[in-house]
Amino acid sequence: MDVPANTFKRAIYAGRQQIGLWSSLANHLSVEILAGSGFDWLLIDTEHSPNELPQVVNQLHAMMEYPATQPIVRPPVNDTVVIKRFLDAGVQSFLIPMVDTPEQATAAVAATRYPPHGVRGFASASRASRYGRVSDYYARAHEEICVLVQIESRLGLDHLDAIAAVPGVDGVFIGPGDLSAALGHLGGQGDAAIVTLIEDMIGRIGKAGNRAGILTGDETLARRYIAAGCVFTAVGSDVGILARGSEALAKKFRS
Repeated sequence: MDVPANTFKRAIYAGRQQIGLWSSLANHLSVEILAGSGFDWLLIDTEHSPNELPQVVNQLHAMMEYPATQPIVRPPVNDTVVIKRFLDAGVQSFLIPMVDTPEQATAAVAATRYPPHGVRGFASASRASRYGRVSDYYARAHEEICVLVQIESRLGLDHLDAIAAVPGVDGVFIGPGDLSAALGHLGGQGDAAIVTLIEDMIGRIGKAGNRAGILTGDETLARRYIAAGCVFTAVGSDVGILARGSEALAKKFRS
């Protein structure tokens, strides 16, 4: 038995656009439905949704029938113990929130590596190693682990180039909501100044030799950011689809 291939990681390194969707409903049935919809990746959120480790494991199970859609998990915090638990559960791709400095980015990478290259704790028969059935898991696990760090503060913006240059950081994700709020544009993700800034950030990430990502439910902005060089782009969310779709259906029959 081999370490599962991380097709998302390989695709972004090859420069192939990966279109994703945000999942915050914390439910394995909704994840199963979304995983079969044709997206390249699905973000399972535990920072801003009522999602805990057992639920995430169920959602990973639900996605196994659809290997073309890769799961990415966002932990609630950049914490070695939290990351370790998700690693042992079989998570291979992470979006680490609120990374403000290269030191924090380095710590996130170290949390996903076994010694001497990191501080990941050893477990002999976790789900990640297929319960001990992948004989060379400990030597090769890092090859298929993808670490994405999220820039969403003024401090993170100030350190953007240094963060993008940290070894082991596979992608740099721009968090437009918190970033715009931190810069005095609360709720103004589409403000011209913020859009221009984000396009500049995407260019800086690329010049640093890294790969940029973002989330926006605005199709026009998504296409602008892709044109600017964004490599992994989330274009909506399960909550948004359900809320706006159900509202539209109700309005159709109430009007």
